[in-house]
Amino acid sequence: MKHLKITAVLCIGILCGCNYLDIVPDNIATIDYAFRMRNEAEKYLFTCYSYMPAQSSPSANPAFTAGDEFWFSYPFLGFSAPAWNIARGNQNIVDPYANFWDGAQAGTPLFKGIRDCNIFLENIDTVPDMEEVEKARWAAEVKFLKAYYDFWLVRMYGPIPLIKENLPVSSSPEAVKLWREPVDTCFSYIVSLIDEAVPFLPERLEDETSELGRITQPIALALKARVLATEASPLFNGNPDYANVTDSRGMHLFSQESDADKWKKAAEACKAAIDLCHAIGYKLYRYQQDIATYDLSDSTVTKMSIRNSICEKWNSEIIWGNTNSMGNSIQREATPTGLDPSNPANQNTHGNLGVTLKIAELFYTRNGVPITEDKTWDYSGRLNLKMATAADKYNIAEGYTTAALNFDREPRFYADLGFDGGIWYGQGRYDDKDTWHLEAKSGQSSAPITNTRYNITGYWPKKLVHYQNVIGTGNTYTVQQYPWPVIRLADLYLLYAEALNEEDGPGTAAYRWIDSVRSRAGLRPVAESWTNFSTNPGKYQTKEGLRAIIHQERLIELAFEGQRYWDLRRWKEALSVMNSPVRGWDINQEADAAYYRERVLFDQVFKTRDYLWPIKQQDIIVNKELVQNPGW
Repeated sequence: MKHLKITAVLCIGILCGCNYLDIVPDNIATIDYAFRMRNEAEKYLFTCYSYMPAQSSPSANPAFTAGDEFWFSYPFLGFSAPAWNIARGNQNIVDPYANFWDGAQAGTPLFKGIRDCNIFLENIDTVPDMEEVEKARWAAEVKFLKAYYDFWLVRMYGPIPLIKENLPVSSSPEAVKLWREPVDTCFSYIVSLIDEAVPFLPERLEDETSELGRITQPIALALKARVLATEASPLFNGNPDYANVTDSRGMHLFSQESDADKWKKAAEACKAAIDLCHAIGYKLYRYQQDIATYDLSDSTVTKMSIRNSICEKWNSEIIWGNTNSMGNSIQREATPTGLDPSNPANQNTHGNLGVTLKIAELFYTRNGVPITEDKTWDYSGRLNLKMATAADKYNIAEGYTTAALNFDREPRFYADLGFDGGIWYGQGRYDDKDTWHLEAKSGQSSAPITNTRYNITGYWPKKLVHYQNVIGTGNTYTVQQYPWPVIRLADLYLLYAEALNEEDGPGTAAYRWIDSVRSRAGLRPVAESWTNFSTNPGKYQTKEGLRAIIHQERLIELAFEGQRYWDLRRWKEALSVMNSPVRGWDINQEADAAYYRERVLFDQVFKTRDYLWPIKQQDIIVNKELVQNPGW
């Protein structure tokens, strides 16, 4: 028995369709050995952490490639991107892409991770050379990890089987064939795990050198806020599309009616997380110039406050930085080929992440309102050509001709995006009066080179690239890695504003949190911007109008951070937003007028069934109690 892993009967028996027992060879440590001493138990703790999805990886995080933020040339050879097949409408039930249920097609086997978490919790109390307080802390971390893995699965699949403890090896085949639990039950279980963990987690890490990335109270409370906001959102809260979804017992797997009280709980959770973060010193990051030689413009400082809120590791805003997922490969994919025109052949600047034109249009004007609403901004003339003047020099190279779409936009547009003619601060040049700028038309330094270094849209996610990376000679590219920011304070602020508006409608409290984020981004408060510049000046005064404002604010502030895809789904807006052509510039043209023509790259289709991932068909065959998601 000691040489048998209790292989979550779930992962092997129910979900993968393989053997019920995973026989461990004699040369593999037994469970008893893993918990005989503190050092061995710590290794098992880190094993539980190892299942954290690789959120910084454009290959492994479906939020990057399954949606509409990034696009690629076809066939794409720059890196493995299974989830891009989802964006292209090719998801299937035979071998699903980004399969986190079984762990296939770039998906992490999260049920296996939950199994290992259960083993840890069953055995941590037996370790002889540990203090009880440390055992309690480690157990709390693992309970949190269980909650996170369950949440990841629920967010993708909806109702899931809840593996609260591993079944005995002697369990019958019938006993291991578990039902999916109703989605409200799943959310309640996730929240209960977090609540159990919080009292035993530290507010701060005492030994940051060795413990950075481990779970703290602020992380747990912030995740609870995200979980409850997801439960309260239209996808899971009384969604009529799922009104008739039942399992083999006849049990409804989704709530039948919308419950407004869920937004109240989400608001309370957001407030608790924010209050704790503030109490121990978290605040929105603002750039403090660390290169004293140069006198940077206010414009550059504002943009650096935006960029570094992501790229400066462990800054004052990062609540949860995932050290298991460092921002390395994504920076290479985000850095344009030929940014340094003297070294266009550097093969470590790939530039493959093509930001779609839809996203470039999402950002506000300099007046802090949508480009379709600003009464001072020429929306109909956005595709016209315009030459940059001295007044534009910190955003667009003076004398350079580019599209009118790129002019008079908010600071986040210039902080987040690289584009033809756009200024790119950093990468070895730290005087903002002498910076790089992109030249991306055919024949220029940042034009596509090969099918592994090919930006198909004409926009790059500059936001993800650390400004101190240096493009060297040959293929040298020195990258400043940073732990991926899973949750930062701006996310919590906007989530709180959303919950407050959904609970009670517009008001001073909701405006406060949006305006805090906007202020860091160099924008006026919501009320001032809409009153003075919008063609719909009263928009912010209604629940529906403020909802639209908050949604767009989140999509802008959290762009390229792996949040857009999940937000559009939980809001049930993907069906309207992602049923539209994917567009970019006509990048293979030399002349300005030819380059700045909209080009349709793909006619994207999103169906109602795409809100939830399909369960692999073989899993349904093995476990007759599982029911497939609607539409699959």
